[in-house]
Amino acid sequence: MQFDPPLEEGRLLRRYKRFLADIETLQGEALTIHCPNTGSMLNCMAEGGRVWFSRSNDPKRKLPGTWELSETPQGRLACVNTARANALVAEALRAGTIAELAGFAGLRREVRYGAENSRVDFCLDFAHGSAFVEVKSVTLGFDATPVAAFPDARTERGSKHLRELATLARQGVRAVQLYCVNLTGVEAVRPAAEIDPRYAAALREAVDAGVEVLAYGAELSPAGIRLSRRLEVIL
Repeated sequence: MQFDPPLEEGRLLRRYKRFLADIETLQGEALTIHCPNTGSMLNCMAEGGRVWFSRSNDPKRKLPGTWELSETPQGRLACVNTARANALVAEALRAGTIAELAGFAGLRREVRYGAENSRVDFCLDFAHGSAFVEVKSVTLGFDATPVAAFPDARTERGSKHLRELATLARQGVRAVQLYCVNLTGVEAVRPAAEIDPRYAAALREAVDAGVEVLAYGAELSPAGIRLSRRLEVIL
Protein backbone atom coordinates (compact mmCIF):
# COMPACT_ATOMS: atom_id res chain seq x y z
CA MET A 1 0.00 0.00 0.00
CA GLN A 2 1.56 3.23 -1.18
CA PHE A 3 0.45 6.61 0.09
CA ASP A 4 -0.77 8.69 -2.83
CA PRO A 5 -0.39 11.61 -2.56
CA PRO A 6 2.65 11.28 -0.29
CA LEU A 7 2.23 11.90 3.41
CA GLU A 8 3.23 15.20 4.94
CA GLU A 9 5.16 15.48 8.19
CA GLY A 10 4.32 17.53 11.22
CA ARG A 11 4.48 17.70 15.00
CA LEU A 12 1.67 16.69 17.31
CA LEU A 13 0.37 19.46 19.53
CA ARG A 14 -2.51 17.55 21.11
CA ARG A 15 -5.17 14.91 20.51
CA TYR A 16 -8.61 15.65 21.92
CA LYS A 17 -12.28 14.68 21.68
CA ARG A 18 -10.96 11.33 20.44
CA PHE A 19 -11.23 12.16 16.74
CA LEU A 20 -9.36 15.47 16.56
CA ALA A 21 -5.66 16.31 16.58
CA ASP A 22 -3.90 19.65 16.39
CA ILE A 23 -0.60 19.57 14.54
CA GLU A 24 2.01 21.93 13.16
CA THR A 25 3.53 21.15 9.77
CA LEU A 26 7.23 21.51 9.00
CA GLN A 27 6.33 24.76 7.24
CA GLY A 28 4.77 26.13 10.42
CA GLU A 29 1.15 25.69 9.35
CA ALA A 30 -1.26 24.98 12.21
CA LEU A 31 -3.91 22.39 11.31
CA THR A 32 -6.68 20.43 12.99
CA ILE A 33 -6.88 17.00 11.37
CA HIS A 34 -9.00 13.87 11.75
CA CYS A 35 -7.75 11.17 14.12
CA PRO A 36 -9.18 7.87 12.77
CA ASN A 37 -8.66 5.83 15.93
CA THR A 38 -11.24 4.98 18.59
CA GLY A 39 -8.71 3.51 21.03
CA SER A 40 -6.64 5.17 23.71
CA MET A 41 -3.55 5.24 21.45
CA LEU A 42 -1.56 4.35 24.54
CA ASN A 43 2.22 4.52 23.98
CA CYS A 44 1.92 5.44 20.32
CA MET A 45 1.86 9.22 20.49
CA ALA A 46 3.53 12.04 22.39
CA GLU A 47 3.00 15.78 22.31
CA GLY A 48 5.77 17.27 20.22
CA GLY A 49 6.39 13.94 18.50
CA ARG A 50 6.55 13.47 14.76
CA VAL A 51 3.38 12.59 12.86
CA TRP A 52 2.54 12.04 9.21
CA PHE A 53 -0.79 12.88 7.66
CA SER A 54 -2.61 12.65 4.35
CA ARG A 55 -4.09 15.88 3.04
CA SER A 56 -7.42 16.14 1.22
CA ASN A 57 -8.48 18.83 -1.20
CA ASP A 58 -12.13 17.77 -1.03
CA PRO A 59 -14.09 20.99 -0.33
CA LYS A 60 -16.86 18.94 1.36
CA ARG A 61 -14.53 17.77 4.10
CA LYS A 62 -14.63 19.64 7.39
CA LEU A 63 -10.99 18.81 8.18
CA PRO A 64 -8.10 19.11 5.71
CA GLY A 65 -6.24 15.93 6.60
CA THR A 66 -6.12 12.53 8.26
CA TRP A 67 -3.53 11.38 10.77
CA GLU A 68 -1.82 8.25 9.39
CA LEU A 69 1.50 7.54 11.15
CA SER A 70 3.03 8.45 14.48
CA GLU A 71 6.50 8.19 15.94
CA THR A 72 6.05 6.49 19.31
CA PRO A 73 7.81 7.44 22.55
CA GLN A 74 9.90 4.27 22.01
CA GLY A 75 11.10 5.55 18.62
CA ARG A 76 8.96 3.15 16.60
CA LEU A 77 6.53 3.94 13.81
CA ALA A 78 2.83 3.17 14.30
CA CYS A 79 -0.02 3.38 11.84
CA VAL A 80 -2.75 5.02 13.90
CA ASN A 81 -5.35 4.93 11.13
CA THR A 82 -7.14 1.73 12.11
CA ALA A 83 -9.09 1.72 8.83
CA ARG A 84 -5.84 0.80 7.06
CA ALA A 85 -5.67 -2.64 8.72
CA ASN A 86 -8.37 -4.31 6.63
CA ALA A 87 -6.97 -2.86 3.41
CA LEU A 88 -3.51 -4.14 4.33
CA VAL A 89 -4.85 -7.59 5.11
CA ALA A 90 -6.86 -7.71 1.87
CA GLU A 91 -3.72 -6.79 -0.07
CA ALA A 92 -1.69 -9.45 1.75
CA LEU A 93 -4.37 -12.11 1.26
CA ARG A 94 -4.50 -11.51 -2.47
CA ALA A 95 -0.69 -11.56 -2.68
CA GLY A 96 -0.47 -14.86 -0.77
CA THR A 97 1.61 -13.27 1.99
CA ILE A 98 -0.50 -14.88 4.73
CA ALA A 99 0.49 -18.47 4.01
CA GLU A 100 -2.03 -19.98 6.43
CA LEU A 101 -4.89 -18.43 4.42
CA ALA A 102 -3.56 -18.93 0.90
CA GLY A 103 -5.41 -20.80 -1.81
CA PHE A 104 -8.90 -19.38 -1.41
CA ALA A 105 -11.23 -19.21 -4.41
CA GLY A 106 -13.30 -16.27 -3.22
CA LEU A 107 -13.02 -13.33 -0.84
CA ARG A 108 -16.02 -11.57 0.67
CA ARG A 109 -15.96 -8.65 3.10
CA GLU A 110 -18.27 -7.51 5.90
CA VAL A 111 -20.32 -10.72 5.86
CA ARG A 112 -23.10 -10.92 8.43
CA TYR A 113 -22.90 -13.86 10.82
CA GLY A 114 -23.42 -14.98 14.39
CA ALA A 115 -26.06 -14.80 17.09
CA GLU A 116 -24.90 -11.32 18.16
CA ASN A 117 -25.48 -9.73 14.74
CA SER A 118 -21.83 -9.30 13.78
CA ARG A 119 -20.05 -8.65 10.51
CA VAL A 120 -16.86 -10.58 9.90
CA ASP A 121 -14.04 -8.70 8.20
CA PHE A 122 -13.31 -11.44 5.66
CA CYS A 123 -15.00 -14.64 4.59
CA LEU A 124 -12.65 -16.73 2.47
CA ASP A 125 -14.13 -19.49 0.33
CA PHE A 126 -12.05 -22.64 -0.03
CA ALA A 127 -12.88 -25.90 -1.82
CA HIS A 128 -13.46 -27.59 1.54
CA GLY A 129 -15.48 -24.74 3.12
CA SER A 130 -15.25 -21.15 4.30
CA ALA A 131 -12.92 -19.44 6.77
CA PHE A 132 -14.17 -16.49 8.81
CA VAL A 133 -11.38 -14.00 9.56
CA GLU A 134 -11.61 -11.18 12.09
CA VAL A 135 -8.88 -8.49 11.92
CA LYS A 136 -7.61 -6.31 14.76
CA SER A 137 -5.06 -3.50 14.40
CA VAL A 138 -2.26 -3.58 17.01
CA THR A 139 -0.27 -0.46 17.91
CA LEU A 140 0.42 -0.87 21.64
CA GLY A 141 4.14 -1.30 22.33
CA PHE A 142 6.27 -1.00 25.45
CA ASP A 143 9.78 0.05 26.42
CA ALA A 144 12.55 -2.58 26.32
CA THR A 145 10.44 -5.37 24.80
CA PRO A 146 9.57 -6.42 21.24
CA VAL A 147 6.20 -7.78 22.42
CA ALA A 148 3.14 -5.72 21.46
CA ALA A 149 -0.30 -6.11 23.02
CA PHE A 150 -3.98 -5.81 22.19
CA PRO A 151 -6.22 -4.02 23.08
CA ASP A 152 -5.07 -0.57 24.20
CA ALA A 153 -8.47 0.11 25.82
CA ARG A 154 -11.37 -2.02 26.98
CA THR A 155 -13.27 -3.43 24.02
CA GLU A 156 -16.60 -5.18 24.44
CA ARG A 157 -16.85 -5.30 20.65
CA GLY A 158 -13.59 -7.24 20.49
CA SER A 159 -14.82 -9.73 23.07
CA LYS A 160 -18.08 -10.13 21.14
CA HIS A 161 -16.16 -10.98 17.98
CA LEU A 162 -14.18 -13.64 19.84
CA ARG A 163 -17.40 -15.17 21.17
CA GLU A 164 -18.83 -15.27 17.65
CA LEU A 165 -15.67 -16.90 16.28
CA ALA A 166 -15.68 -19.45 19.10
CA THR A 167 -19.26 -20.43 18.28
CA LEU A 168 -18.28 -20.99 14.64
CA ALA A 169 -15.28 -23.09 15.64
CA ARG A 170 -17.44 -25.31 17.86
CA GLN A 171 -19.69 -25.88 14.84
CA GLY A 172 -16.74 -27.07 12.78
CA VAL A 173 -16.31 -23.85 10.79
CA ARG A 174 -12.81 -22.46 10.38
CA ALA A 175 -12.50 -19.28 12.44
CA VAL A 176 -9.42 -17.03 12.58
CA GLN A 177 -8.43 -14.06 14.73
CA LEU A 178 -5.77 -12.16 12.79
CA TYR A 179 -3.74 -9.40 14.46
CA CYS A 180 -2.43 -6.83 11.98
CA VAL A 181 0.54 -5.37 13.84
CA ASN A 182 0.94 -1.82 12.59
CA LEU A 183 3.99 -1.12 14.73
CA THR A 184 7.67 -1.47 13.88
CA GLY A 185 10.22 -3.25 16.08
CA VAL A 186 7.82 -6.00 17.15
CA GLU A 187 8.40 -9.77 17.20
CA ALA A 188 5.36 -11.05 19.12
CA VAL A 189 1.85 -10.14 20.26
CA ARG A 190 0.00 -10.93 23.50
CA PRO A 191 -3.40 -10.08 24.98
CA ALA A 192 -3.29 -6.98 27.18
CA ALA A 193 -4.90 -8.59 30.22
CA GLU A 194 -3.79 -5.69 32.39
CA ILE A 195 -6.02 -3.38 30.31
CA ASP A 196 -8.96 -5.66 29.45
CA PRO A 197 -9.04 -8.94 31.40
CA ARG A 198 -12.39 -9.84 29.84
CA TYR A 199 -10.90 -9.68 26.37
CA ALA A 200 -7.94 -11.82 27.44
CA ALA A 201 -10.31 -14.40 28.94
CA ALA A 202 -12.44 -14.39 25.78
CA LEU A 203 -9.32 -15.00 23.70
CA ARG A 204 -8.34 -18.00 25.82
CA GLU A 205 -11.88 -19.40 25.53
CA ALA A 206 -11.83 -18.88 21.77
CA VAL A 207 -8.54 -20.73 21.42
CA ASP A 208 -9.90 -23.58 23.53
CA ALA A 209 -12.90 -23.71 21.18
CA GLY A 210 -10.64 -24.09 18.17
CA VAL A 211 -10.20 -20.53 16.91
CA GLU A 212 -6.87 -20.01 15.12
CA VAL A 213 -4.86 -16.96 16.18
CA LEU A 214 -2.40 -15.40 13.75
CA ALA A 215 -0.30 -12.23 13.86
CA TYR A 216 1.43 -10.54 10.95
CA GLY A 217 3.72 -7.55 11.19
CA ALA A 218 3.83 -4.55 8.88
CA GLU A 219 6.72 -2.65 7.38
CA LEU A 220 5.93 1.04 7.78
CA SER A 221 7.34 4.21 6.30
CA PRO A 222 5.92 7.55 5.18
CA ALA A 223 6.02 6.12 1.65
CA GLY A 224 3.79 3.12 2.34
CA ILE A 225 2.88 0.08 4.42
CA ARG A 226 2.77 -3.64 3.77
CA LEU A 227 2.32 -6.81 5.79
CA SER A 228 5.46 -8.86 5.44
CA ARG A 229 6.00 -11.54 8.10
CA ARG A 230 4.36 -13.74 10.66
CA LEU A 231 4.89 -12.89 14.32
CA GLU A 232 4.68 -15.06 17.42
CA VAL A 233 1.45 -15.06 19.41
CA ILE A 234 1.89 -15.37 23.19
CA LEU A 235 -1.28 -16.61 24.84
